[in-house]
Amino acid sequence: MRQAAGTLNIATHGRGLVEITHEVRRWVSDQGMQTGLLTLFLRHTSASLVIQENADPNVQADLESFFDRLAPEDERLYRHTEEGPDDMPAHIKAALTNVQLSIPVMNGQTVLGTWQGIYLFEHRRAAHHRSLALHLLGE
Repeated sequence: MRQAAGTLNIATHGRGLVEITHEVRRWVSDQGMQTGLLTLFLRHTSASLVIQENADPNVQADLESFFDRLAPEDERLYRHTEEGPDDMPAHIKAALTNVQLSIPVMNGQTVLGTWQGIYLFEHRRAAHHRSLALHLLGE
């Protein structure tokens, strides 16, 4: 059994989904392992990771709209308001999604469905630099 660990730094442009499938696949390929389990861990509390459809951009738009309705920017609803009206809703959205994903690796590639992509889901309005830890256990 071998292990590999690394970091990806992802620049976001504010609220929205940023597809990171290609960067993750490139990192996995560079490790030279044929079979294993990849763990992705986002080191932030106001963004998240999701696996979603990558064929129709309306899916991303609908997800953003849904989460905005679910956790609206209304400071009257929250006690934690020091970092702006989008901060507490961002924490709620991150709590409802994931900051960690596990993806199998077979034949040296991540095993995703035909229309699945890996996304960093930025929940804040401002651009951010997000750090993603990667760990691959395999052979």
